[in-house]
This record gives sequence, structure tokens and C-alpha cells, in this order.
Amino acid sequence: MKATTLTRAELFEAVHNELGLPRQECAALVERTLDLVIDSLEKGETVKLSGFGVFQVREKNARVGRNPKTGKPAAIDPRKVISFRASQIMKARVDAGIGE
Repeated sequence: MKATTLTRAELFEAVHNELGLPRQECAALVERTLDLVIDSLEKGETVKLSGFGVFQVREKNARVGRNPKTGKPAAIDPRKVISFRASQIMKARVDAGIGE
């Protein structure tokens, strides 16, 4: 299976082809959607897209890790991470598409 990446430009084009709206409007629509998701995550809100999945911000505590090169202990500061959990519908569609 060849690994490819879907870019924003390709996403704009796909929306344009599907809806027939002007490319600039499609680009604005996609950008606004992504901005709304990011804004919600910045506020610490959970973003649930039915049939797609759930984005959540999780807090990770400070901990002691190891420098892989030297093996010496290193402090890791507390931070926030974004996690994504795919919906069952998405998992089933992706699984069905394997091997194509």
C-alpha cells in the first residue's frame, strides 16, 4: 500500500468538486471548520464529530524520563497533549479499505 498524504489544497479541491462552490469559498469553509476545532481544543473542550471520532486535550504530569543517547535521567515538564479516538464507523471503513 502506497503511503500518501491528503493536503489542505486537496481537501479544498474535494469540497469544491463535491459541492460545486467557488474554490475560494470551499477553502474558507474548510479553514473555518479547522479553526473551530482548534479553538475548542485550546479552551480544553472535547470535540466529537459523529461518525468520525473524538478529539480531547489531556494533561500529562511531570515525570522523570531518560535521555536515550546517554541514559541519564531527564526531567519532563507537564504538558497538554491532543488525543484522537476514531469512531467505530471510521474504524470499520478504514479496515474495509485495507488492501485496495
